[in-house]
Amino acid sequence: MKRIWVSAAAALLTGALIAPLRGEILEQVLVKVNGDILTKTDLEQRQIAALRQRMNQDIAPESLRNDAELKKALAEVTPRLLVEAIDELLLVQLGKERGYKLSDAQFKEWLTALRKEQNLLEDQKFFAALKQEGMTIDDLRKNVERQMLIQRVQQDEVGSKLSITEEEARQYYQSHQQEFTEAATVTLREILIEVPATTQKGQAGVNVAKDDEAAKLAADVRARLSNGEDFAKLAAETSAAPSKANGGLIGPIALNEISESLQKMLQTMKPGDITQPTRTARGYQILKLETLKPSAVQPFDSVRDLVAERVHAERQRQEVRRFLTRLRSQAIIEWKNAELKKAYEQVVAQTAPAVS
Repeated sequence: MKRIWVSAAAALLTGALIAPLRGEILEQVLVKVNGDILTKTDLEQRQIAALRQRMNQDIAPESLRNDAELKKALAEVTPRLLVEAIDELLLVQLGKERGYKLSDAQFKEWLTALRKEQNLLEDQKFFAALKQEGMTIDDLRKNVERQMLIQRVQQDEVGSKLSITEEEARQYYQSHQQEFTEAATVTLREILIEVPATTQKGQAGVNVAKDDEAAKLAADVRARLSNGEDFAKLAAETSAAPSKANGGLIGPIALNEISESLQKMLQTMKPGDITQPTRTARGYQILKLETLKPSAVQPFDSVRDLVAERVHAERQRQEVRRFLTRLRSQAIIEWKNAELKKAYEQVVAQTAPAVS
């Protein structure tokens, strides 16, 4: 149902975005880039993919309930899609000029790995999946070759020329220490004395007698803990929580992932302390604080490789932007729609790299 909704929404949205083109031929050329074209159909496919990505990221479809909201959503993503489409055309053109191509052997190897990863080894399942995506095997190969050309050109022009010095890595580490800070964590043990839920006349409720019985049992367990009995042993014996199989152990878990009330309670405790029974939605819970590890910045030497990867990725993004700016400046870009040209130029201006 999600796939059907996205496709229908995209069809509606593309018609709204390119309103000046409505009523013209179906395969409308939107822009020419060094002679290669981007068509209305090409843009629609990118719009569908963008909407599908939104859905996969759990952006609620309720925010796209009517035509006005759909048009607004598409207006937000389309300028970026235009820039990406033109940049890809430029990179693919350069790759072809250099004679790069995807060999039969390379495609076969890639396809075999894909089918294995996606559990599509049976031909029937594989071709059904292609059909569901509206693709043929030739379409798939063209997509794979396009991505290969793009990656190869970027690697040649940028990736292979980048080198990260120790000083650059240390500077990045010093100015981005939050990225290398381990969150505060807590490890607990729990015992849950469950209060059985009852149903009367179709409504869930709590039996007062059962609640009192559970409260008394929780108090007895707490008293046994005070007398020195082992928490893990009592958890295995009396707890209704899944953690009983591990002696009631839960964690380590990030401190910011637990409730504020529990965080406040833990601030008053030290390792080894045990709480009094607390009523929860499921019953009476007793907690023991095992460890509370504060947040700490990881030493540079322990994250050296990670820092280098972050610096390399950031430098590569910057250099790719500069390289694409040069390609655009050398290209012949012929627009067939003034509104789309304006949207494209605004994004290009906003993302222009700083002059170094």
